[in-house]
Amino acid sequence: MRFMVIVKANEKSERGEMPPPELFAAMNDFNEQLIKAGMMLAGEGLHPSSKGKRLHFSGTGKVTVTDGPFAETKELIAGFWLIQAKSMQEVVDWMKRCPTTPDGGTLEIRPIYELEDFPSDALPPEEAARELRMREQLESKK
Repeated sequence: MRFMVIVKANEKSERGEMPPPELFAAMNDFNEQLIKAGMMLAGEGLHPSSKGKRLHFSGTGKVTVTDGPFAETKELIAGFWLIQAKSMQEVVDWMKRCPTTPDGGTLEIRPIYELEDFPSDALPPEEAARELRMREQLESKK
């Protein structure tokens, strides 16, 4: 099973403040442990929302582009991991060991849809085959 672990933004990350060097070292140690355990597929920090854009689709074909920053800091993302694990509990157990700043932090864990998660009537066979081909193409690029 694959999971996305979302690192929630805070006021400091939205100001573009970098964590102290010792937190970078602790995070690198943690990431190395995830890699050695065969769990980490990807993981990155994100620039603050002031460097981002949002696209809003009206449903009638109109697309509105809004420049950051975006107001609700608690709803923003500062980084992520893509994790391969046997269960949600395994991810929770690992993420409890995640280094954090003295201010604390928030992680959100979400399962990623796999082909077998879709009901057979929701994904026609030709679209399931197409999805599988695309996933195989992505895997071959690693």
